[in-house]
Amino acid sequence: MRILVTGREGQVARALAFCGTDGVSITCVGRPDLDITDRSSIDRAIKEIRPDILVNPAAYTAVDKAESEPETAFAVNRDGARNAAAAAAAAGMPVVHLSTDYVFAGDKPSPYVETDATGPASVYGHSKLAGEEAVAEANPAHVILRTAWVYSPWGHNFVKTMLRLAETRDTVRVVADQHGAPTYAPDIADCVVIVALAAFAALESEAWRGTYHVTAAGETNWAGFAEAIFAASAARGGPTARVEPISTADYPTPARRPRNSRLSNGKFCTTFAHTLPDWRDRVQMCVAGAILNENR
Repeated sequence: MRILVTGREGQVARALAFCGTDGVSITCVGRPDLDITDRSSIDRAIKEIRPDILVNPAAYTAVDKAESEPETAFAVNRDGARNAAAAAAAAGMPVVHLSTDYVFAGDKPSPYVETDATGPASVYGHSKLAGEEAVAEANPAHVILRTAWVYSPWGHNFVKTMLRLAETRDTVRVVADQHGAPTYAPDIADCVVIVALAAFAALESEAWRGTYHVTAAGETNWAGFAEAIFAASAARGGPTARVEPISTADYPTPARRPRNSRLSNGKFCTTFAHTLPDWRDRVQMCVAGAILNENR
């Protein structure tokens, strides 16, 4: 099975680059060779690589900047997603598309399931929801994976930010009234490969198609996540700081964040017989990798 991944610098794309195994070949192609806003570049990559599955994690992820750049956000997250799905459909293959908890309003008192009403509260969220709709319309053989609070030892993410701040600060103020499950990018990559294998094995089946939630087991808030990061860092001789919990109102941002980013993984676990690990276990692994990268 050959998988073509749009992008190579994003956290999930970089994680997917390490997921190739016997019988599974993964090729990550990013700009300028493949730009999802340019349909012809996707067609060229498909013609050259001849994949069996197209995976699209490429996205505009500058959540706050999107408030002042809605055209750019929609050009990538809606139109680019449509291009990727349509190019895959034209080549007769499925598409796996990555989406986000931001498609929900974040005001539900319990974890969101796939059938809950959407209601994004930001430009970024609206653009990602529009992307989901475009993918479903352009390619019936699709899987949409919604995830949240993605982190890894590389790229820009909360773990890297906390470790950087701890190098110069004794105390870090972190929001404590937004709840979710920090999700390790390599675990998302594993889910993508599991979906791709199911699609490859039963291309004409509809059993694997649709929208799924994939986040780590367990839950916390951003302040709790920061405390876990610093505890893991301290155990390895890395930077650490005291966490001062604050409210969302104490840290205003251009884009409104969901108060509840918890997503139920039940449908994914039932369909694909796979459960994601607890977020606490993966924080240890990620922090060790981030510190190692910094010390190289």
